[in-house]
Amino acid sequence: MLPVLAVTGLAKEARLAAGPGVIAIGAGGDPRRLRALLEVRVPPECRAVVSIGIAGGLAPDLAAGDVVVATEIVAGDRSYPADRAVADALMARLAALGSVLAAVAGVETAILAPADKASLHARTGAVAVDMESHVAAAFAARHGLPFAAIRVICDPAKRAIPAFAAQALKPNGEPDIVAVLMAILRDPRQIGPLMHLARDSGRAFAVLKRCRPLLGANLGVP
Repeated sequence: MLPVLAVTGLAKEARLAAGPGVIAIGAGGDPRRLRALLEVRVPPECRAVVSIGIAGGLAPDLAAGDVVVATEIVAGDRSYPADRAVADALMARLAALGSVLAAVAGVETAILAPADKASLHARTGAVAVDMESHVAAAFAARHGLPFAAIRVICDPAKRAIPAFAAQALKPNGEPDIVAVLMAILRDPRQIGPLMHLARDSGRAFAVLKRCRPLLGANLGVP
């Protein structure tokens, strides 16, 4: 049987997603790089596509660590529905975590400011946002493959992200520690927001780690 393709942004997400029946790829938070990685997969050599990882919060009632299973991915004027049977199966496996079934937005650049998060939420109705799901959904649609997305809220809707933090990634998805340190040296006022982000990120990854054994082989795809 062909594996499930897990699409991620961060190397840590890819390591968590990998397992029996799953191959994982990541693109370091760069949608263009992700498209290039997916375009060479001809044939796709997978039986389903799952976008998995952390996400920004858009709905004000979601906190860091809340789990979202996508009903659809909204990107610009396009909407990519998730496979309902797969989404229902994922919700059942993640029921113990109180997962939310809702729309997720896909964007080309990071949404950093609370006002921009609120605007995107109002326009799309999406409760979370990331930079990989819309690319993964488009790839699945082109090849007629089932698609699903599992995203854990990292930065809540009211939390701003330091601009340098959104860019401090190496192409392989590993954090660029040197870039972070240089940004802090240039502006020590960023230490506070960075500490908030580190706390939220730690909570999100702890929940993502709890998701993985609940999903089991094939990332829970039937």
